[in-house]
Amino acid sequence: MKAAADTDVQAQSTRPKVKCLMVLLNHAIPDYFPAAEKIKKLNCIRGGLLVTAFLLLFRSSTACAQSSVTEFFPEVDAYFKLNSNIRSVFQAKETREGGDPTQAEIGPSIEFYLKPLIKLKKVTAFDLDDAKSRPLVLAIGYRYVPTPGKPTVNRLEPVITSHFPIVARILISDRNRADLDWSSGNFTWRYRNRLTLERRVTIRSYHPAPYASAEVFYESKYSKWSTTALYLGCLFPLGKHIELDPYYEHENNTGKAPNQIINAAGFMLNLHF
Repeated sequence: MKAAADTDVQAQSTRPKVKCLMVLLNHAIPDYFPAAEKIKKLNCIRGGLLVTAFLLLFRSSTACAQSSVTEFFPEVDAYFKLNSNIRSVFQAKETREGGDPTQAEIGPSIEFYLKPLIKLKKVTAFDLDDAKSRPLVLAIGYRYVPTPGKPTVNRLEPVITSHFPIVARILISDRNRADLDWSSGNFTWRYRNRLTLERRVTIRSYHPAPYASAEVFYESKYSKWSTTALYLGCLFPLGKHIELDPYYEHENNTGKAPNQIINAAGFMLNLHF
């Protein structure tokens, strides 16, 4: 209601300004123009002013209908290879996803691989994460999710990730993940699908990997596809065990009114053992 009232006030204040401007323009256009041509010019200017006013009002009403926040998300992921087909993972990070407030996630996972593919091994030859050379990775994890001022969430995370190469040595990763949350006797769930395109580049003997990702979220508490997230980042290997992953994230959540926009910088430290 407040946003609508603000828009009406802006519209009322804009109309007299447009009228005054038209009067000034009417006197500003020289009289030696024929009357018909002068009217035509005034109509063109009037149309342009009306379009401009509409765009300004639309921008104001859109700004009133959404909120925007800026965040920074640090994360540490440690990978421990148990054998050629199994590894354990420990994760600690700060996040804000699916309309939730900023919260921490801490916990372990275990991953199971299929045998590597030759084509995938060629594309991922310089990657520290050997899971990317496997066509299918199955994982199950637990996360302890504390939130200030709210009950703690206990989360079970089943994940299925597939990898396949395409032209130009580009690697596609398709991650399907469920967040199964229990908190104070209540159960909610979230399905999320993230598609990533990544390519290793060669700078002399160094091999960073720029990537782009898109992710969609279905939230049981909203009963709809409520969130989309876009990511741009680059993987920077440091030696044989450390990889840095700085990235930018733009997230749009429509679960609640007003819509919530998140612009975040993230920094991941990946440790491979």
